[in-house]
Amino acid sequence: MTGTLKIILSIAAYIILAPLIGGLMSGFDRKITARMQGRQGPPVLQSFYDVIKLLKKETVVVNHVQVFYLLTFLVFVIFTGCLFFGGFDLLLVFFALTTANLFLILAATSSHSPYASMGASREMVQMLAYEPMVLLTAVGFYLSTGTFKVREIITNDGLIPIILLPGVFVGFVFILTIKLRKHPFDLATSHHAHQEMVKGITTEFSGEMFAIVEISHWYENVFLMGIVALFFINAKWWTVLIALCAISVIYFILILVDNTNSRLKWQRMFRNSWMTTIIIGALNVFILEVFIKGGIRI
Repeated sequence: MTGTLKIILSIAAYIILAPLIGGLMSGFDRKITARMQGRQGPPVLQSFYDVIKLLKKETVVVNHVQVFYLLTFLVFVIFTGCLFFGGFDLLLVFFALTTANLFLILAATSSHSPYASMGASREMVQMLAYEPMVLLTAVGFYLSTGTFKVREIITNDGLIPIILLPGVFVGFVFILTIKLRKHPFDLATSHHAHQEMVKGITTEFSGEMFAIVEISHWYENVFLMGIVALFFINAKWWTVLIALCAISVIYFILILVDNTNSRLKWQRMFRNSWMTTIIIGALNVFILEVFIKGGIRI
């Protein structure tokens, strides 16, 4: 099988399977959350039922620009995952993801709703909080493997990246609480039903528009778990099994954190994220750079 064909098949698999896997992840999230709270919870497939119901409901659109922004948000999220699973440059992947989030913010602010605008401003603060750690993650992979390209990282025959990047990994998992909209950093939208902003950044989305947001998050969540897997994969086939186990454990930990912590203010989120980035992530990258420049074989 040629390299080009592998890339095409990987991208096609992501486009087709990601919403199915993402929907199941959301269903398990709700089921596990319910069990932690002493409830039976909805069926695992409930997320799919909800989206189908949204697609059938009447869609109230504030303006046509909002529709354009939301559709562009979905396209860029899918494009981000295609770049990643196609094995392209990690910096380009993260740039595409940031661009996607900007279109979601534009869609929220275009409605001129006070709740949506507040949610959009908090979304921007969240981006400022987690983007430095995202950049450090890309730099860490480059220092540990010598490349930014995903396909070369996963075919590297050296050490598994997590061995050289434990601090970067911890930092990335920390910001996943922001990216996956989990407590204690569920600030821009209402993952649970006790937010003072109603639904925050998604307040003015209804029907098909809200379904687009949900499907986009399914695509995004699968991509983010792919980044987690990247820390555990190299050329050895059995590292894929380790990566799948790591994804399961990390996702469960994030759900546990979500259900055992109260929501913090944005100032605490910003401070904690930057402290984690500087103390854990940057220190790990600095030490790795010292080893490489010192000519010490890792």
